[in-house]
This record gives sequence, structure tokens and C-alpha cells, in this order.
Amino acid sequence: MKKILTSFFAVLLLAAVVNCSAVPEKNPGLQRQWMLISFDQFSKEELIKNRAEINLTGAIEKGKIRGGAHMGCNSMFFTSEFKSDGNVKISGVGSTLKACQNMELETAFGQKFDKMTNYTIEGHFLTLSDNNGNAMKFVAADWD
Repeated sequence: MKKILTSFFAVLLLAAVVNCSAVPEKNPGLQRQWMLISFDQFSKEELIKNRAEINLTGAIEKGKIRGGAHMGCNSMFFTSEFKSDGNVKISGVGSTLKACQNMELETAFGQKFDKMTNYTIEGHFLTLSDNNGNAMKFVAADWD
């Protein structure tokens, strides 16, 4: 009986250790709400007025963050994978389909967002860029 109980507790302990190590760690420097402050021909004032943002606080599954975005009207969603070498892969970009008066920002963002291949974080700033010189610059929403 003693051997059975010892074996049973050993299995429980091993399962607890495996389950704890399988929980992905959050990256507080990356996983936050980011306000878009520089993109294409849009002025900073226009981006602020539209409350343009991406939200990277979603769940992590297999190293990928489920995120959301808002560019003034529709809610957008996507999956992103940020690698330690500065590469990013953005996929599964979708959106609600409300018809809005000013769709230029939303359309431009939707066309270029999943083409971003690189990222840098410097202080409270996140920059996404592609290999053609296009870039999107964000500031952390929780930064004063």
C-alpha cells in the first residue's frame, strides 16, 4: 500500500510540474495595448482622433498572441507571432463589416498590417516594419 501511495503522489507531483511549465509566460514589454502614432500619410492627430490601436494582451497559444485592433470603426482581430530575432508573423487578419463614413485609415491598415515582418521595441515604443520601407509606430497606452 505504501508503494502505491508513493507512486501515486510521485505521478501527481510530476503532472503538476509539467502543467506549470506548459503555461506560457507573458511578455509585459510586448503584451500590452499599443496606440498607433505614425503610419503612412495619416497625421498623428488623425490617428489619435480615430483611437487607432492594436491590443496584444490576448491569450498566448503555442507561442502566438491573439490580438485585436481598432482604427476608428470596425473591430479587427489577428494572430501574431513575435520571435526573439526581431521577426514577426501576422496572420488571420479579419474584421467586422460595418459601413462607416471614414474608411481610409482602416482600409490602409488592413492592407499593410499582415505584411509587417520585423519589429523592434525601444522603451515604450513598438515599431512594425516590412522589407519595403513601410512602418507602423506605436506607443504603449499605459505610458504617461
